[in-house]
Amino acid sequence: MREKIKILIADDQELMRQSLQIILSSVPEFEVTESAANGVEVIRSVRRECPDVILMDIRMPEMDGVVCTRIIKENYPDIKIIILTTFDDDEYVFNALKFGASGYLLKGISIDELTNAIRKVYRGNAMINEDIASKVVRLFSQMAQSNFMIQVDETQSAELKPGEWEIIVQVGRGCSNREIAAALSLSEGTVRNSLSHILNKLGLRDRTQLAIWAVQSGAVNRKLD
Repeated sequence: MREKIKILIADDQELMRQSLQIILSSVPEFEVTESAANGVEVIRSVRRECPDVILMDIRMPEMDGVVCTRIIKENYPDIKIIILTTFDDDEYVFNALKFGASGYLLKGISIDELTNAIRKVYRGNAMINEDIASKVVRLFSQMAQSNFMIQVDETQSAELKPGEWEIIVQVGRGCSNREIAAALSLSEGTVRNSLSHILNKLGLRDRTQLAIWAVQSGAVNRKLD
């Protein structure tokens, strides 16, 4: 008897998690190991269950799907990740695939398309929704021409204080606000306020951009006094 494909569902909407679990559990060759509401829960579940395939939402609290994908693929390269989201934002598409996602699908796909995608990525193939395939071609063309880096001017990063660098390092490692607060002996409110100041100083849009910049620039490995 062939082993079942072990699947982890990651989505911050409880209804979506429950619906996917019911649907996928009805497929004889699938086994849903667990469901998770954010990236932190995903990592904990992976350590316990080591799934074959993760269905990963992009926008989740604590840690989003892009950062979570990077961490999972760095530590568990054999796990396949399918981004399943309502968003087809260019930056999310690019970074999810760059960090090792095997597929990028929009939530409007059919059940047959989803189950076939899981089978394909499990076998080592890539699966990208037709609606965004052209975006991927364009994005990788741009990458070849310009490396598609998130740029921060040195004069902007020079304004950062030592405590802000400490927070950036933690964000780049995929830590949640709660984990950063515990590591640096700060309140979660202080961490949130500091992140807002950091984003303003660097001219970045959100936490995801900050995490990616921290990795791309090497700031995540910065030596702190």
